[in-house]
Amino acid sequence: MRILLSNDDGIHAPGLAVLERIARTLSDDVTVVAPIEEQSGKGRSLTLTEPVRLRAFGEKRWAVTGTPTDAVMIALAEIMKDAKPDLILSGVNRGANLGEDVSYSGTVAAAMEGAHAGIRSIALSQRYAGSGLGDAVTFAAAEAWGERVLRTLVDTPFAPRTLVNVNFPPVAAEDVQGIRVVAQGMRDYGRLQLDRRTDPRGFDYYWLRLGRIPHTPTEATDLEAIEHGHITVTPLHLDLTHRASLAMLGERFQ
Repeated sequence: MRILLSNDDGIHAPGLAVLERIARTLSDDVTVVAPIEEQSGKGRSLTLTEPVRLRAFGEKRWAVTGTPTDAVMIALAEIMKDAKPDLILSGVNRGANLGEDVSYSGTVAAAMEGAHAGIRSIALSQRYAGSGLGDAVTFAAAEAWGERVLRTLVDTPFAPRTLVNVNFPPVAAEDVQGIRVVAQGMRDYGRLQLDRRTDPRGFDYYWLRLGRIPHTPTEATDLEAIEHGHITVTPLHLDLTHRASLAMLGERFQ
């Protein structure tokens, strides 16, 4: 089985090293193509206004000067064009990708690109206990449980153009409460926190971050399950059509 690894935290990210160790329990044929710098929050964006450069970082390890989507596209179109991967794994992200996070996440976007190409694709993320990126992150749950989760998913049929989003809780491996297959949740709007500052020339600039807000998650969603110490497994699909609205909108335009 040929496995392609990518992420959005960059080629040197500790979570990618964790994922590579997990992947090598499944196969000896592992290729890494990841962004050379952190690309968190880039979603499924492409680099179209400047060249994307490719650098080798060892045997079957490359970095691109672009986004996670760029990395997967270049891997499929160039690096692995003669022997496409059977499995694409993205992560392990430093921080959860739960609820509406999936639409911002470069980690999930890399898996989306693989799913669009018809390849079994899985995104993996490790939630951290603190409230900011500066907080220490332990990948203990992902490291201990990742192989078990992936072995089950590798043997499970995926519907066309679907992917799976996996999140690990911020607890010790022995404190994980199990694995739950749950729906994507949704938080209320308003997580954006702006830190406005002024540069030496008198112009304002902003630091953006997504903070935590009071929220009671819906039952049987990723947001609820992770709070109770479960690993969450959520199937996603690329078709964003809200089918229940098709007939109603069709009547409006008749």
